[in-house]
Amino acid sequence: MKKIALAAAFGVAATSAMAGSYAKDDVVMEVEPVVVVEETQASSSSAALLIPLLLIAIVAAAAAD
Repeated sequence: MKKIALAAAFGVAATSAMAGSYAKDDVVMEVEPVVVVEETQASSSSAALLIPLLLIAIVAAAAAD
């Protein structure tokens, strides 16, 4: 059991050791920043009010019976 745990520990250590880059340190990449513009749509306030009012009217009609 100890051999399996030791092998797993060495396997994890080996994979994290290979996760580095082989690129030289003096390589500099100049990348322009990407500007993301998201257009917003004007939301209708009548739809935001209509659905709750309809639900209230349905609940009131059901309670009136």
